[in-house]
Amino acid sequence: MTVDNSTDTASSASLAIRSSKPVYPENAATKDYAASLDASDPLKDFRSKFIIPSKANINSKKLAKPGLSPEPCIYFCGNSLGLQPKAMAKYMEAHLDTWSSIAVCGHFTDLEGSPLKQWQLLAEQAAASMCKIVGGNPEEVTPMGTLTMNLHLLLASFYKPTEKKHKILLDWKAFPSDHFAIESHIAWHDLDPKNSMVLIGPKEGEYEISTERILSYIDQHAAETAVLLLPGIQYYTGQLFDIAKITEYAQSRDIIVGWDLAHAYANVDLKLHDWNVDFAAWCTYKYGNAGPGAMGGIFVHEKHGKVDYSEGEDSPKFRHRLTGWYGGDRSVRFKMDNKFKPIPGAGGFQLSNPSVVDLASLCATLSVFDETSMAELRNKSIKLTAYLEYLLLKDTTDETRQFQIITPSDPHARGAQLSLLLKPGLLHKVSERLQNAGIVCDKREPGVIRVAPTPLYNTYTEVWMFVEQLKGALNG
Repeated sequence: MTVDNSTDTASSASLAIRSSKPVYPENAATKDYAASLDASDPLKDFRSKFIIPSKANINSKKLAKPGLSPEPCIYFCGNSLGLQPKAMAKYMEAHLDTWSSIAVCGHFTDLEGSPLKQWQLLAEQAAASMCKIVGGNPEEVTPMGTLTMNLHLLLASFYKPTEKKHKILLDWKAFPSDHFAIESHIAWHDLDPKNSMVLIGPKEGEYEISTERILSYIDQHAAETAVLLLPGIQYYTGQLFDIAKITEYAQSRDIIVGWDLAHAYANVDLKLHDWNVDFAAWCTYKYGNAGPGAMGGIFVHEKHGKVDYSEGEDSPKFRHRLTGWYGGDRSVRFKMDNKFKPIPGAGGFQLSNPSVVDLASLCATLSVFDETSMAELRNKSIKLTAYLEYLLLKDTTDETRQFQIITPSDPHARGAQLSLLLKPGLLHKVSERLQNAGIVCDKREPGVIRVAPTPLYNTYTEVWMFVEQLKGALNG
């Protein structure tokens, strides 16, 4: 494993043109001003489509205890687990009604009044909505498996090391599961991760990895690199990478490019097809709100999903992958002749009959996304996060501030999350204060709080209330 800390080809000051910050009025740090932003929010009605836990229940650790205060908690943890859409119960009930009323016939029968298609077509139903979230064509996207499983399957198809090109470039602080998956694929090919894994890290003492720095790693290792696999958004710092530019640059060096979109899916506006991304995988339980451990999804660019029948129907040519019967075309799926005829596109990477419970859950949350667009959600998210940043920094200086925002200040280089690195010894104190106030955030030892106001259900007033509690904890 190689960790390269070579000097950037350009200074950090010249890495990008920073977007201008919004200009706030004198009363911007008041609750009344935050409420005025909520009143004019065009997406404000989406909040009512979600079930928000009460402050009392968050702290009671009991299931919906009667008599507790109905005041909702402030939930800034959509980067770990999104809230439950109210549509979830309707969709799950529809699935159970199908199962109880027509049993096995549910695979092939569309029931009148159900929001769900027949079970055999549910993956396609979900893909038709999901593809709009990631910017792919419907045939380039399919819901399946879970994130790490999908990364394994995609690496099995796209990582083809040779004696010369065997390296995989990845993030220095990759989510452990990604790191383990990459490490295991290298070892599977009898290669040594110490030689074939290259971790792309920031400059010493920094957290943000500039695009130019990533490109310099690509230049340095291009001759030996087979795959570049990066997170669309870095889970720890919240940095959004320039997916389009990095993809194009790496591919020009004959490198396959994949993206882990766990923190980018349903968070930022993606254009995977237009950006010519080779493959991608994501989970759906964070900003996607499909439920804990929910079914993930994959993207395979159409250029890799083609099926060539030029040598006859019995001899299709297609990109090698680990195959299963559900990746076979429905027209021949039940012939049971053991002749694999893959579905063109990402659907051909499916393995087994998918869980209808998972697909029903996924279709429920996608029905909410179908009512808006990622462009609209992203627009609100940028404003919501900018307001959070403004309140956090107001009336403070680098010398007086007891935290550092390690997420990029450029709104277009981050998603909904700001990561706050607290001074040593403050994490427990601050976390306890927030918990007691009914504010749910994610913490990462030894000192980071990840704050993620989500545009579908969070408000500017909640942002204001959070900052009041945080500063009270820091100054108390």
